[in-house]
Amino acid sequence: MKGKIALEEAFCLPRLEEKQKWWASLFAVDAEKHTKEIVDIQNIRIEKMDRHGVGYMILSYTAPGVQDIYDLSEANAFAVEVNDYIAEQIKDYPDRLGALAQVSSQPLSYGFLGALVNDTQRNDASGDSMIFYDDPSWDAFWQTCTELDVPFYLHPRNPTGVFMEKLWAPRKWLIGPPFSFAQGVSLHLLGMVTNGVFDRHTRLQVIIGHLGEHIPFDLWRINHWFEDVKKPLGLNCKKTIRHYFQENIWITTSGHFSTPTLKYCVEEITDSRILSSIDYPFESFEDGSNWYDQADLEDGKKRRIGKDNAAKLFKLGNFKDAKK
Repeated sequence: MKGKIALEEAFCLPRLEEKQKWWASLFAVDAEKHTKEIVDIQNIRIEKMDRHGVGYMILSYTAPGVQDIYDLSEANAFAVEVNDYIAEQIKDYPDRLGALAQVSSQPLSYGFLGALVNDTQRNDASGDSMIFYDDPSWDAFWQTCTELDVPFYLHPRNPTGVFMEKLWAPRKWLIGPPFSFAQGVSLHLLGMVTNGVFDRHTRLQVIIGHLGEHIPFDLWRINHWFEDVKKPLGLNCKKTIRHYFQENIWITTSGHFSTPTLKYCVEEITDSRILSSIDYPFESFEDGSNWYDQADLEDGKKRRIGKDNAAKLFKLGNFKDAKK
């Protein structure tokens, strides 16, 4: 399929290449290759896009990014640096590359297509304290997202502090994509649902990756318990969890290249709320692209998931192979 859009695709500042190489050694089989790919914007990346039919890519800063910096002034400075850097890198490729902003006190400028946050914000040096965005104190932020009419990507991050020590360090092989990422993001998103964020901001659009961070597979059970037990006990969500997935929540195929699983998600939440992605370079560009091209989906569904949904959500104009 030509003209695919990929939108959970990471980059890193070149000045942090050595730090990224150390970080990559914790999860990448080939840390050198991973680091080379993640710091590249205009060469390896675009060559892979051309070879594998990706017409447009939306880049975002690798986790944990700003969310690991607890000092506000340092966090703001880093976000500005990242946003300035990626804006300069993509400006000559308007029909191939876009970006999601790192969130700080800086206005959403440069024509960024939305914002991405790596789950909870570290709130102290220890990592024991973290900030969720699911209570009314964050309403001004969500109101800004809806006023700008841009989507918000809730991306995973690494566990920290006592949570790392007690929950994950003794089970280190579950850290990251095998389990901890989904556990963190699903808690955060469902907290936004149950704490009324989508009721207060009915036009807010939130994206989560990896075919929904396990939530679609529990959707019946979550809906049953919310509607038949929790609401009679006091939960005051105005709508059902299924409604929020139809009106406010999107999922992507990033890093989850299973056709039976994708078909299940289509059945549960429909193809109108699913977006194609790769999760490059944490996943193989070739694996993600080839899987999607060969996936046994009806042509209209494949096109909607592969490009049309994202083009509409991000209000993209012309991009390579958009019409094919």
